[in-house]
Amino acid sequence: MYGFYRIAACVPQLKVADVSYNVERIAAQMRDPELKEAAVVLFPELAVTAYSCGDLFHSSVLLDAAEKAVRTLSEQCTPGTLYVIGAPVRWRSRLFNAALVLQDGALLGIVPKSNLPNYREFYEKRYFSSGFGIRNEETDFAGFRKVPFGTDLIFEVSPEVRIGIEICEDLWTTIPPSSYLALNGATLLLNPSASNELVGKAEYRRDLVRMQSARCVAAYAYVSSGVHESTTDTVCGGHAIVAENGAVLLDSDRFGRSGEIHTADVDLQRIGAARLSDSPYGAGAEMSPVRGFRTVSANPTPEVRILKRRIAPRPFVPSDGASRDVRCREIFSIQSAGLAKRIEHTCASRLVLGISGGLDSTLALLVCVNTLKLLNRPPSDVIAVTMPGFGTTDRTYNNAVGLCRELGTTLREIGIREACLEHFRSIGHDPENHNVVYENSQARERTQILLDLANKENGIAVGTGDLSESAMGWCTYNGDHISMYSVNCSVPKTLIRYVIGWVGDNSSENIRRILQDIIDTPVSPELLPAEKDGTIRQKTEDIIGPYEIHDFFLYHFLKYGASPEKLLFLAKAAFGETYSEEKLRQFLKTFLRRFFSQQFKRSCMPDGPKVGTISLSPRGDWRMPSDASAAVWFADLEGGSGIF
Repeated sequence: MYGFYRIAACVPQLKVADVSYNVERIAAQMRDPELKEAAVVLFPELAVTAYSCGDLFHSSVLLDAAEKAVRTLSEQCTPGTLYVIGAPVRWRSRLFNAALVLQDGALLGIVPKSNLPNYREFYEKRYFSSGFGIRNEETDFAGFRKVPFGTDLIFEVSPEVRIGIEICEDLWTTIPPSSYLALNGATLLLNPSASNELVGKAEYRRDLVRMQSARCVAAYAYVSSGVHESTTDTVCGGHAIVAENGAVLLDSDRFGRSGEIHTADVDLQRIGAARLSDSPYGAGAEMSPVRGFRTVSANPTPEVRILKRRIAPRPFVPSDGASRDVRCREIFSIQSAGLAKRIEHTCASRLVLGISGGLDSTLALLVCVNTLKLLNRPPSDVIAVTMPGFGTTDRTYNNAVGLCRELGTTLREIGIREACLEHFRSIGHDPENHNVVYENSQARERTQILLDLANKENGIAVGTGDLSESAMGWCTYNGDHISMYSVNCSVPKTLIRYVIGWVGDNSSENIRRILQDIIDTPVSPELLPAEKDGTIRQKTEDIIGPYEIHDFFLYHFLKYGASPEKLLFLAKAAFGETYSEEKLRQFLKTFLRRFFSQQFKRSCMPDGPKVGTISLSPRGDWRMPSDASAAVWFADLEGGSGIF
């Protein structure tokens, strides 16, 4: 369903060398109802015998029992589900620590471990041979004939689901086998392990899995043996981890005493899309020295019907406070560093910007003041211009003026009403007609003032527009759309509130109070006259829809090219009962229509710093024809009908 597949990591109760007991416990987990929709179920390294059998691995009794156990387990397969189970395998008078892949009663393939640890508490080479270099081989095992055997196997369920396997220590090496598997098309990487627990090792292990999933642009599932392995010298904890392209989806508790089952839903459609647009992956695949991986066909796996994965409603905003503070500090620092460089390069004497009491101009003002502080220059070198128009309210005006005074900037007030009325007379426009001419003339008048004032003061006109406005084209062409440097250009609206709040938390009480009221003020360009009670009449989100929704669509649309149908599915999962499906569909149509029709504004947007992975700069991340048609995307949203 939309590329989501459920991956299960199981830690069964085991008894060392008691194959019958182990098979019973593994089979019980295989039949567990929790795994009903699992596409892949992963068991630990050497789970059939237990990892810590020591010299018992030299016993044919143990090895014979393990081989028979694989046949027994193959008969326990739930239809469609693919199982990966660790077991010892004899081949050409050598013994291998291997992962066996079972599906629908068949043994699809056997992958031997390549890198055998043989230091400190590990001595695998005493028992096992390395599978390195074993390619294009077959073997008979557990009654199955001509089973593909080697480290060159990729198990393909579909072009979207291609599975590669490495075992424990393989991940810890300089170039893990999973790197080559990924470069040859594997989208899901699996690692059955028996890693023991040491102080700090879990964090390191988690980072390995996370970074390998990012480096390979893949989903990566890992599970290690549990506490019932031998504790003669070491203890295992049963750690399960699932990561997707650098994001950890599952990081289980450890040291459970009963059989544990952990699941996570990975998005392999997203992985495929990311690889198409991720040039490092493509370049790596071209330069990889390893070719000739064998594809083993697998049957279709169960579909996820009820998504268990949490879809964040604000993907640009970290959910926990500590991470959010770090993100805000980083963004503010990048913005300030970018502006500082532009000031030094142009030898600008002043920074000029319009201040309205809204979110965007407030953040831009804070960045300007902080930048001058970095350059050891006074805040008075910021010329903050408030330009009351037909829709300016007392709340926004007072907040703008109060903030400038608290920050110590130079404040100028230049009204635009008379200039706009004169302009209306010149072009023959009725000022009672509050159409787009009425609105845009105000934005262009303000921009002319700022640009001319910057020229007069040997300064830079600093732009205030944000990423969300650029995506929706919610800016006036050659009005607030234009500046000499745009500090907010890649900061989305949903994140701006948090950056301003972070600055407030690190400022005086007076500044914090003003900033909080600005955060609480409805988003508006204030181009239409206020209501009779003086409140804002023109609320942006009442016109185009909530920015939290459009930022959500923007993230998933640009990050990995999610289709409209999938965008709608994700939005329903993220926002639950907050918005009806009908409303979400309406907002999505608005997003698509405006995103495609307003590209001409983005094609000539001013310079500004990229702060996150999403940017719409025509010189950087987003190159789109200004006259591209959205028809295919609307057709997808309507189930192929093409009806708008």
